[in-house]
Amino acid sequence: MASRSAEISRKTRETEIAVSVDIDGAGHSEIATGIGFFDHMLDQLSRHSLIDMKVTAKGDLHIDDHHTVEDTGIAIGQALAKALGDRRGIMRYASIDLAMDETLTRAAIDVSGRPFLVWDVSFSSPKIGTFDTELVREFFQALAQNAGVTLHVANLYGANNHHIAETCFKAVARVLRAAFERDPRQPEAVPSTKGTLGG
Repeated sequence: MASRSAEISRKTRETEIAVSVDIDGAGHSEIATGIGFFDHMLDQLSRHSLIDMKVTAKGDLHIDDHHTVEDTGIAIGQALAKALGDRRGIMRYASIDLAMDETLTRAAIDVSGRPFLVWDVSFSSPKIGTFDTELVREFFQALAQNAGVTLHVANLYGANNHHIAETCFKAVARVLRAAFERDPRQPEAVPSTKGTLGG
């Protein structure tokens, strides 16, 4: 069975990022972005998707976290797309309602080759600690665009902003896991009447 792993390096004047992923892993991660809360969220993404993930990022954090978070999303998305190849034999679709204490968040995905993000998540504060809450959306926008997936994320309710953000990452992790799983009934088929998931 072909390995579904990939490495991506991305260097700009704002960031330098290296990512490796193994879709058929066990959820092991080594994350170092220089942003503590973001590291915690990426660890959740890896752990609950069972995608082994190594991420190192050096960015212009003296300005703010935006470039580092967005460019990390780009690199992870590119690595996932590369690891999936022609997307042959995958389940393609998945959705989940994920609960964490008082919070419930829904995620749904189509690994379609057509990037799109629908984001229905609001935060009551601009910050979680020192992390800008608006960057949660920026990460998933970059991830969806570069992985070539249609991703819908909606927070149905919740009061704690940390919980809202964390359920977004965990819910997306679970739909990545389910949609990337190999389909035992059609292991060699591209799951599309078009015969391609290239867009």
